[in-house]
Amino acid sequence: MAQAAEDLRIVKVDRTNVEHYVSLIKALADFESLDPPDEDGKARLVRDVTSDPPLFQAYLAMLDGVPVGYLAFYFTYSTFLARPSLFLEDIFVLEEHRKKGLGKEMFRFCVQEAERRGCGRMEWTALDWNTPAHDFYEGRGAIKLDWVLFRLNSKDYHIALGR
Repeated sequence: MAQAAEDLRIVKVDRTNVEHYVSLIKALADFESLDPPDEDGKARLVRDVTSDPPLFQAYLAMLDGVPVGYLAFYFTYSTFLARPSLFLEDIFVLEEHRKKGLGKEMFRFCVQEAERRGCGRMEWTALDWNTPAHDFYEGRGAIKLDWVLFRLNSKDYHIALGR
């Protein structure tokens, strides 16, 4: 069985492999102690990643034909740079396949895609307790920003709308 980054294949998520992608999202949710998508959410993920054009890009990390991780990203726009930005939504490797260089190759794939698309930057978030991820990103030239992330969940739209 393949064990190293040189054996890694990164393949686009499509209708033939999307169920592997959905199962890996659950594995990430378990790792982060978060709730995974419910059945309606899974259906939306499948629809949105396989639509033409897709709402976001997702790729599976494959070793010997077995999915061992995934990455997902989409494009935003920086008005200050006047260029697109790649936002890395998720990058995940199953625990038993970590520390083999797979995450490094997956991250490199994203950087290459950002460069190919003419992006002025890449951005992402990491949970504050996930110091291994912080170290990983900083080891690849990323810097922690002083920005504070805000979120408005759909169930609270009525507050912002004054309803």
